[in-house]
Amino acid sequence: MTGSFLDEPPTTPQAQSLYDDDVADSGFIRNFSRLWAYQPETIGQLFQLMTAAFEPSGLSFRQRGILVAATASTRGDSYCSLAWGGKLAEASDAELAAGVLTGTDEGLTEQEAAMSTWARSVVRDPNATSPADVQGLRDAGMSDEQIFAITAFVALRLAFSTVNDALGAHPDARLVESLPTIVTDAITYGRPVQE
Repeated sequence: MTGSFLDEPPTTPQAQSLYDDDVADSGFIRNFSRLWAYQPETIGQLFQLMTAAFEPSGLSFRQRGILVAATASTRGDSYCSLAWGGKLAEASDAELAAGVLTGTDEGLTEQEAAMSTWARSVVRDPNATSPADVQGLRDAGMSDEQIFAITAFVALRLAFSTVNDALGAHPDARLVESLPTIVTDAITYGRPVQE
């Protein structure tokens, strides 16, 4: 079973490298990797681009997790919500991660709350953002360079989620087993976990 709508791709050296990285990192091959094995170079370049977009922000891993969790949950992407909800829970705590996933943002700093609100606005309707929204980020202590960086990062995360969701990548059961219940309970949307 591939965990998506597509058949298992041919195992090329590049695809095998993707699988080997998964096994080394998490102990199993992720469903999204089986999907992206059709173009392993593309996912590698996309991840490099996401990193390159985020790095100029100078923000922490926790703040990166907040951006991804806010983006994925607003998009209705259960896979990235679970993966990054778990990472955010490890970087902070499970209650905070669940708060971002449900949109309550409990436990966030003023700047983090402004970032999560911005990410949700970019996901919902980027044409509806305004100078006042950008000023809210500035008022929370963000520079224009940081604002550009997080916006580019959110847009690239949306591209990744869109491919996964459109082609039916289901969250991995082994991923979900490793997460706090409060995080998994917060995710009531998107594709179901692959049994």
